[in-house]
Amino acid sequence: MPKLNLQRQDLTHPSFNDETHHEIEQRLTPSHEPLRTNQSKNPYLSPKQVEKRWKVLELESAKQELFDEKTEQDMLAYQKNIENFIGTAKLPVGLVGPLRVNGLFAQDDFYLPLATTEAALIASYNRGAQLISESGGVSAMLLSEAVLRTPGFCFENLAQAGQFVAWVTSQYDTFKAIAQQTTRHGRLVDISVNIEANNVYLIFEFTTGDASGQNMVTIATNAVYNHILEYSPITPTYAYVEANLSGDKKATAQSLRNVRGKKVSAEVIIPKELVKKRLHTDVDTMVNYCKLSATGGILSGSIGVHGHYANGLAALYIACGQDAACVAESAVGITRLEKNSDGDLHASVTLPNIMVGTVGGGTGLPSQKACLDIVGLAGSGNAKAFAEVTAGLCLAGELSIIGALSANHFTSAHHKLARVTNKNN
Repeated sequence: MPKLNLQRQDLTHPSFNDETHHEIEQRLTPSHEPLRTNQSKNPYLSPKQVEKRWKVLELESAKQELFDEKTEQDMLAYQKNIENFIGTAKLPVGLVGPLRVNGLFAQDDFYLPLATTEAALIASYNRGAQLISESGGVSAMLLSEAVLRTPGFCFENLAQAGQFVAWVTSQYDTFKAIAQQTTRHGRLVDISVNIEANNVYLIFEFTTGDASGQNMVTIATNAVYNHILEYSPITPTYAYVEANLSGDKKATAQSLRNVRGKKVSAEVIIPKELVKKRLHTDVDTMVNYCKLSATGGILSGSIGVHGHYANGLAALYIACGQDAACVAESAVGITRLEKNSDGDLHASVTLPNIMVGTVGGGTGLPSQKACLDIVGLAGSGNAKAFAEVTAGLCLAGELSIIGALSANHFTSAHHKLARVTNKNN
């Protein structure tokens, strides 16, 4: 069958004759031919199940790459982190730092491992980190923290919704006690209500200790949710434990104003001499760029205004065992550049949704634990510091990319680093 090139043509264009339409219809018709050999229905991790999956794939070269000797030795460590396991993917890890952080919780010069395949990213963040450190370090402050779950309830009419809310607001202490029975580290700290006609959303806010805590708050919320369904004097028409008001795995205006995870502000004063020496531009040019790009962000409908938080966050999250999908909400925030009274550059970032933890999730896996050890923040008692360091990393990336764009070095840097062959120094 000949290939169809639809990229430059509209399906309603006269050049699509009856024969072409018939060919397209054939391609899009559901097929009920037998499937390829199914993999094992057992999702759990064991040597036997891994071998069964590779027999289905019949790709020895891929197996040698993904299921090497080290992976085979370590595979049982992944039991609680993945289903249908076949191996591990290797990503290059680069080192950024030292980044000096003067925070409420983070006080040190930090090295940060970033896992990425994007050329120029590590070099850019490293340049920003060195600039910050040479300027005395980034001042970082954790402002607040909360992880949300938002069960939703639908009723026959607004009157029933109102009766339900009247009951719910009298049960807060009970709900908190039920949630507390499910976790040693989490705390249900606030409950609020949002009514939309006959729909009621309950907004549960938790603190989660040193864990990122999403599974923790889901389990706790589910316990309260089941209690509500059993004891509510008004039975909802239907209800769900999460009704998409929490901002989970997405950028939202709500989380820009409030907090999801850990909210951190960070700032640094870069002397004008260092702006010229290290970034090869000047303070006014960088400030003007920031103004112009802020307007561009507004025109594009951006939630918050910044350059590229997602780059550093994704690389750090993957390296250090965080939930990489949470980059969706974590990469929301505001970058500001201003010229201060001394003519120096005042640069700041505010990220209200830094979803990080130093225990639980993937933080205990072999490679990820090693990366957290490099940062020096593995284990209990370090999540707040890790959030402040994360904000400092984002500020480093913002300074570097804005500097590169202001100096007209952005394209040349990517061209140079992405096409480098081999230099043995």
